Amino acid sequence: MEQYKTNHQAEEAMIEAAFQEVLDGYLASNHRKKVEIITRAYKFAKEAHKGVRRQSGEPYILHPIAVAKIASQEIGLGSTSICAALLHDVVEDTDYTIEDLEQHFGKKIAQIVAGLTKISGGIFGDKASVQAENFRKLLLTMSEDIRVVLLKMADRLHNMRTLGSMAPNKQYKIAGETLYIYAPLAHRLGLFAIKSELEDLSFKYEHPAAYARIRELIKESEARRTEIYKKFSAPIHQKLRELGLKYEAKARMKTVYSIWNKMEKKQVPFEEIYDIYAMRIIFDCDDPDKEKLTCWNIYSIITDLYRLHPDRTRDWISVPKANGYQALHITVMGPDGNWIEVQIRSRRMDEIAEKGFAAHWKYKIGDGEEESELNVWLRTIKDILDNPEPSAIDFLDTLKLNLFASEIVVFTPKGELLTLPNNSTVLDVAFELHSQLGLHCIAGKVNHKLVPLSHKLKSGDQVEVLTSNSQQPKAEWVNFLATAKAKTRLRAALRKSQQPVIAEGKKIFVEFLQKHSLVATNEVVTKILGMLHLPNREELYLALGGNEVTLNDNIAKQLARQDSQSLLSKIFRRKSSAKKTAEMQEIVEIDTAATYILKHDEHGANFKIADCCCPIPGDEVLGFIDENNEVVVHALDCPRASVLKAGYGSRIVSTQWDVSSGKFLATVHIEGLDRFGILQELTQMISTNMSIDIRKLNIEAQEEVFSCELVVLIEDSQVVTDLCNKINKINGVKRVSRVY
Repeated sequence: MEQYKTNHQAEEAMIEAAFQEVLDGYLASNHRKKVEIITRAYKFAKEAHKGVRRQSGEPYILHPIAVAKIASQEIGLGSTSICAALLHDVVEDTDYTIEDLEQHFGKKIAQIVAGLTKISGGIFGDKASVQAENFRKLLLTMSEDIRVVLLKMADRLHNMRTLGSMAPNKQYKIAGETLYIYAPLAHRLGLFAIKSELEDLSFKYEHPAAYARIRELIKESEARRTEIYKKFSAPIHQKLRELGLKYEAKARMKTVYSIWNKMEKKQVPFEEIYDIYAMRIIFDCDDPDKEKLTCWNIYSIITDLYRLHPDRTRDWISVPKANGYQALHITVMGPDGNWIEVQIRSRRMDEIAEKGFAAHWKYKIGDGEEESELNVWLRTIKDILDNPEPSAIDFLDTLKLNLFASEIVVFTPKGELLTLPNNSTVLDVAFELHSQLGLHCIAGKVNHKLVPLSHKLKSGDQVEVLTSNSQQPKAEWVNFLATAKAKTRLRAALRKSQQPVIAEGKKIFVEFLQKHSLVATNEVVTKILGMLHLPNREELYLALGGNEVTLNDNIAKQLARQDSQSLLSKIFRRKSSAKKTAEMQEIVEIDTAATYILKHDEHGANFKIADCCCPIPGDEVLGFIDENNEVVVHALDCPRASVLKAGYGSRIVSTQWDVSSGKFLATVHIEGLDRFGILQELTQMISTNMSIDIRKLNIEAQEEVFSCELVVLIEDSQVVTDLCNKINKINGVKRVSRVY
């Protein structure tokens, strides 16, 4: 009893100290000092969550306190947001309602909490992603009050910081949707510091070994980097002091995730990533009108000292990014012969870069340009939400187009500025201006020259849209659209125009089934789709209604024959293996909380390999439980797996390869300088020295260069790694990599 009392007192002291940190940070900020309502919200939340503990065992109230601290001190929000953060789980986890909160704390705080409260159902149906619907509601509320999404970021960041106490499958799910949805959203809102931390934490839980290895390599190379930075920055410091500038300069390290990303994309080792750090110069400037001039003065000083890379200057002062980011980036040759990026920004620009739109309120005098940029983006999001895709995954994909796209800036003939994703076309501009313009667009004029509507635009282009009333939208247009708004509007228009054809096709299909006494089971429909080489029912109805395909007696006979063969096959299996039949009849529920062991025995494998990434034993993988209750194995960094983690987190299972998981095909791509006998040397080394079974070997030589695709049958990924290392040592081979 005495021990319990001591523990309880220690916990109470810890909770009070955590809340005091929130208050101290708030009092040190430039927000109005509404301590009374914050203290009231804290006491209310503490009482509501009394006796409840988190997965880690700590008192639950520490979570809302931590979220409030992030919102206040890392994002820069005020008392309303701090109160909403403290109360954000009260409605979901206790008997209190939104009405109770409105009565105690007013309408605004209650509205924000309502926006943050998760929901259990949604427009996408029971089997689809609850997460997608939560996200949709979050964005809808965001268009009314941006603080909802900023607090959601704070909530997600704290959940990621404490993810270690979760089960592995939950870690995959939360890390996956964080990387897929929340990090891009943080980027789009300008929350750079939070975006970077979310990416790093997601990477840490998805690829623990790679994360630890890169951290170690960064640590090992720190002394050398510091020495180079000192040599590089010393003359810059001297010149800036002579200018009489009040400034701060520091080396900004690339995050572990961004280093790994570059290593993967460029297929290079850590030692060949030269831009691991950049120099950041932040200067104080009381007059906003002088910021631009000061940036260019610093630019002049640096380019007098070092050679400038002409293609890597980025002026985001004149035209800020859509998330409000402003800075001048230049790349110059460092003392070690490698390129070093220098980022030049004022103190105001730096706060906006790190804290995003929340920092605008500190500097806001009326509606600034950055505020209107945010409003434009929010309108785009609302537009997508008003016309949602029918599937959760399509919805998330469409939304992601707008969240994490590189941007270009184009102009209308009237000089109106449009910020669009990279690879946008004339048709994207047409839809951006108005849906009807997009649906009737026939071509465009770019810089006064006539171009097709599929023409890709560059920053600075002047774009005029040409339309015709006789033009009708076409399905192939979707292939050259880059904006989410355009894709959503085009699909909606196509669905509307195709509805009569689909209805006619459905009628033909039903009549065919009735004539031949068939039932429209999933099995029958799948077989018909396979025979006609069509992807889904909607495409089948479209093709039938448009007289592109026909259902004849031959198809009916094939279906009848396949059914009888299937029946015979089932009877044979039943007789030959009663045990197997029992297994077939009884579907065993897979425990997603436990680690699923991937096995292969005489009966076959207890898993399926995803054909999008084709992982092999030794690769970092996860399992996805499909509609047939089978575990489909994806590589952890497979793009499709990212979508599944974000959209269907409850069906993700942590997996582990068994010692005998079977044999698998792996593809290796080889490039090099062609010479006599290189192919013979290559095949001899693989089949004789390494005893590897070659299944396919394609080699092409063009002038002095050859490329080769090699498919081998192996047991695990280490064999492929050893194979690549040995091939690399063959004279003439310049590049070798496994194809995923």
